[in-house]
This record gives sequence, structure tokens and C-alpha cells, in this order.
Amino acid sequence: MRYLSTRGTAPVLDFRGATLAGLASDGGLYIPEAWPTLTEAEIAGLAGLSYADTAVRVMQPFVGDALTPEELSDLCHRAYGRFSHAAVTPLVQLDHDQWLLELFHGPTLAFKDVALQLLGLFFERFLTGTDKRLTIVGATSGDTGSAAIDAVAGREGIDIFMLHPAGRVSDVQRRQMTTVLAPNVHNIAIEGDFDQAQALVKTMFATPALADRFALSAVNSINWARLMAQVVYYFYAAVRLGAPGRRIAFSVPTGNFGDVFAGYVAHRMGLPVERLVVATNVNDILHRALSSGDYSKGTVEQTATPSMDIQVSSNFERLLFDLGGRDGAAMAAQMAGFERSGAMRLTNAQSQGASGLFSSARVDADDMALAMRWACEHAGQVIDPHTAIALSAARALEVDVPVVTLATAHPAKFRDAVERATGVRPSLPGRIGDLFEREERYVTLPATLDAVGAYVAQHATPSA
Repeated sequence: MRYLSTRGTAPVLDFRGATLAGLASDGGLYIPEAWPTLTEAEIAGLAGLSYADTAVRVMQPFVGDALTPEELSDLCHRAYGRFSHAAVTPLVQLDHDQWLLELFHGPTLAFKDVALQLLGLFFERFLTGTDKRLTIVGATSGDTGSAAIDAVAGREGIDIFMLHPAGRVSDVQRRQMTTVLAPNVHNIAIEGDFDQAQALVKTMFATPALADRFALSAVNSINWARLMAQVVYYFYAAVRLGAPGRRIAFSVPTGNFGDVFAGYVAHRMGLPVERLVVATNVNDILHRALSSGDYSKGTVEQTATPSMDIQVSSNFERLLFDLGGRDGAAMAAQMAGFERSGAMRLTNAQSQGASGLFSSARVDADDMALAMRWACEHAGQVIDPHTAIALSAARALEVDVPVVTLATAHPAKFRDAVERATGVRPSLPGRIGDLFEREERYVTLPATLDAVGAYVAQHATPSA
């Protein structure tokens, strides 16, 4: 399997190269040269398999000869052996047609663990036997940071620098990052919002003084390997609800578009997906783009769903590239215009291509709270605010198939918001019950390339 950049000029890489690179050198995102497909018989054959064995079947076409099936199986079983539920991503029924897919049973209580536990092992495997040292630079709106840090803390050959917007993540989210004191972990609180943090990361990849000295890599969903791992749970859930003989709809709380794009990939691979609902909060750039073709930045509003407080959704570029005829030059020009002006219109091909599969919804704070209360009172489920955004959208969807809402975080990560809506204050699981007694370590820096770049240059180890 070969990977090309959405902007057309970066080198074509194999799976190992795309994983280690993260972001393409031309500023684009890596995407498979062609979509592999599974037949109906192959999808039906996933029934009864463990999560790890399902992962091997779904991901092997993307991995190609970078890993043998035996090597991939070993890494999958190691990654998912750390989850607290034997099913890894269990389904929970809410009513006759509404389901939750619980993605928060990993070590940091968020869906990011499903991919990042595996990505950390990919990094370790691909670096073994080399003298290369990897410098991971990432931005987080809440959950990516802790999941990435947990996955690589203490691993040989890797430094990680994680940027989070100061004061804009929950106290649990922050402490899950800043209490990891491994010497290769560096937490940076930037004086700005997530979009500024993400822009800084992309700029560092394009800055020769950093990119030429350090082997930079990404753990955000701009890294294809991470997104690939998220495709698996769409197959795992759908097969348990009757696929391929039955179509399934999914509702996804969406910020950076990575999680819902994984559902699009599953659809392209042959999974019978009825609809993908892109559920946003009031930071609704994706809802506007999908409903009216208007992809234009607004001001980021701080909400009770910080992981969705985003006005630039990086992974949306992958969808636009695929729907727009895979024209790298055209995609580069379209994104250059957006980066200059903060606004762009989707082409007819992009809008029409998306409309056949995607729906979107903008869910405000009141409807979010109502969804949390409904889940608690009518289904006995305490859910986090991000999941509630998607559940609100799911319950408004008019389809005659099962609707699966992706439950992306443990409710204890957002205790205050959950308690306000439901009267229930969720407790942290025992394995992180002492979180508020642990020592924190991080630095606060201005949201400038000079400040953050200098800090990375001072603390990272140059690549051989």
C-alpha cells in the first residue's frame, strides 16, 4: 500500500514512512493511493472475532508488507490487552434503535486510546534497530494529549511535546497529561485556543530549522496510522448489529473530523453505512460546510465540550480531496485560499459527494443537557457532554436502521458538566483515582513559533 499527499507534491510513502512522517512535507495529509475493499463474505467473517483479531483483518490491507500478519496481530493484542473491558469497544442498547459504542475503556478513558495505544507500538517497532530518534509534536483539545503521552511515555527513541490551550481543557484532561513525569514527556500550555496550537504544530513541520534537525512526527489524527486504527470499531459494531445484511447509521461528536472520517473509510471499504451524522457544538464550521457548502472560520467559543471547540478541522481536507477527484494541485490551491482568507466554498463535486452519506447537526448547550438527562433517566446511562452532542443528533435522525452513537469519553472526565445536567457526579475509575494527588509538570508559553519552537529545540534530541 502506497500513500500520497492530499496536496500532491510530497513523496509517495509506504505505511512505515507515512506513519513516521505524520504530516506530509507539502503541508498535506497522507491518504491511501486506493481504497481497499472487503467483500460481503469477508465482512460477515468478522462475526465472532475478538476486537484485536478484527483489527488485524481490517488494517492489514493498509499496512501492506510493512508488517506481517503475525507482527500486526502481536501489536494489536498488546495494545488492546490494556483495556478494562474484554470487548474493548462494547455496545450498549439505549432503546429499540439507539445504541452507544463505548470507546472509553482504554487507559486514559477516551476514544483516542483505541488508536494511540497501537500507534505507540508502531513507532517503537519501526524505530527498533535504527539510530533514528523521533520527536513527536502534537496539539490537543483535550483527549489526544493524554492518550498519546500514555502510549509513548518512557519509550526509547521518542520525545513528545504536547500543546494544549491553557485553561480550555477540563481539570481531569489536563492532569492526565501533566502528571506524567517521564523524562521524554514535555507538556506545553499555550496562551491561545486549540486552532492556534494546531496551526503551530503544522508550522513546525514546515520550518526547516526544526524539520531538518529533528525527525518530526505527529500523533494527531493527521497521522494516517491513527485514523486507520479508528476504522476498526465501525466494522466491529456494525457486524454485531447485523452487517453486512443490515445497514447501520452512526452519529459522531466531531471536532477535527478524524473520527467521522474513519467511518467514511469504513464505508469506502464496503461496510453498509446508511448515514454518518457529523454532530457539532456551537463551533459549527463542519455543519455549515456540509449543509450549505460554507467552510469559513468563526471565533472559537469555549463550551462544556472542549474537544469540539475547533474552527479548523484538519481531517476535512482528506474528505474534500477524495470527493474532489483526488487532484492534489487543486486541493493545494483550495487550502491555500482558505489559509489566507479563513473561508472557502466547497465545490459542487465535494458538496454533492458528501450529501449522499453525511448528515450534520449543530447542538447547543440546552439540547446537550437534555440528551444527557434523557440517557440517565430513560436508559440508565451517564454520558459525557461530547457523547450527548452526538446522541442529541442521533435521536433526531429519521432512518429505519440501528443508530450507533460514538461514546467518546468517560463521563468522569467532565464531572462538573455531567453533574449540572443530571445531578449525578461520576467517579473516576480506580486505576486513576489518585489523579488529583499527583504532581503536575508543564510550562506555559505564548502561542508563537519563536517561543514554542525554541522550547522544542532546547529539549528535543536531534535525529541521527
